[in-house]
Amino acid sequence: LELKIPPLLLVIIFGGLMWLSQEYFPATQLAFSLRLGIFITLLLAGMVITLVGAIAFKKAQTTVNPIKPETSSSLVNVGIYKITRNPMYVGMTLALIGWAFFLNNPLSLIFVIAFVCYMTYFQIKPEERMLTKLFQQQYLDYCARVKRWI
Repeated sequence: LELKIPPLLLVIIFGGLMWLSQEYFPATQLAFSLRLGIFITLLLAGMVITLVGAIAFKKAQTTVNPIKPETSSSLVNVGIYKITRNPMYVGMTLALIGWAFFLNNPLSLIFVIAFVCYMTYFQIKPEERMLTKLFQQQYLDYCARVKRWI
């Protein structure tokens, strides 16, 4: 499964599983307006973080294609990449957390955890292996300074 499924498709799949889970488990008692506010806030924050990460890749003229990390032409370690090595995935995770609040179902948070685990093992770690091959000590030094997620 390594590097096979595009992360955006995974967000849709896990979001759908979260939606389906609400049919089988009771909701919490959070007011709709609170749930909606949290959802919109986290969704927008996630979208901005994802976009900022993608723009940094474009400025560095390197690929944003997560399925082919071997085509990376430069190591991006400025801007938001000083805070997290994977801002696009952090943004997607925030959007899923917001969706969990909107669905009003605590069980859906299990799917957020599953998304993070899947992304770590089948997307991020293979990317890290490839980036280590491409950028060697420069990438290892970067990893020592900046966390994988946050």
